Amino acid sequence: MKRGMRKVERGRIGFIRLSLVLCLPIVLGGCFRGLPSDKPPIHINPNMDHQPKFKAQSASTFFADGAAMRQPVAGTVARGKLHEDDLYWRGIDPTTGKPCAKSPVAVTEESLKRGQERFNIYCSMCHGQAGDGQGIMLKKGFVPPPTFHSDLIRGYPDGQIFQAMSDGIRNMPSYKGQIPVADRWLIVNYMRALQRSQHAAPTDVPAEERARLAGR
Repeated sequence: MKRGMRKVERGRIGFIRLSLVLCLPIVLGGCFRGLPSDKPPIHINPNMDHQPKFKAQSASTFFADGAAMRQPVAGTVARGKLHEDDLYWRGIDPTTGKPCAKSPVAVTEESLKRGQERFNIYCSMCHGQAGDGQGIMLKKGFVPPPTFHSDLIRGYPDGQIFQAMSDGIRNMPSYKGQIPVADRWLIVNYMRALQRSQHAAPTDVPAEERARLAGR
């Protein structure tokens, strides 16, 4: 019985010693990681880390112009960027090729509130919240913009106002990078509401409101 136990004990000790011998090189090897060496690191699974490729702005002798980066094929359109609808994307009437007379986006109470919010953020500092061209930027020496309530601008087609926001006009820069297409149309609709508020006729007031005002 004692001999059997001694054999088991010696086996355990031998296993522990063998484990220490096997683990010792790994432990010692880890202590020297990061030290300078002339030997390249061992890369067991390189995958695509060292694939032959050109980086951006690299030179290449393969192409006649010496540039590795290539231009897209003529007529290439990115996915989701086709924008075939000239009326919506560019404010152009497809039947005439001129700025459309009316906005293609329907006017609702909710959309007018959104248009007012976007107008106050992007336009009011120059054009004023009433659209009268008396924004706060005039106090900084900016050239006064025209009032939206002149006969000239009230006569502009909606597409022309949309294009002015998209491409800029005179001192006004392009806002296509800041204002999405949908919001540009909502701003156009809100501008029309501002213009109507300054040139409203008695018939524009609902009948019940006219009666209430007449009774005052």
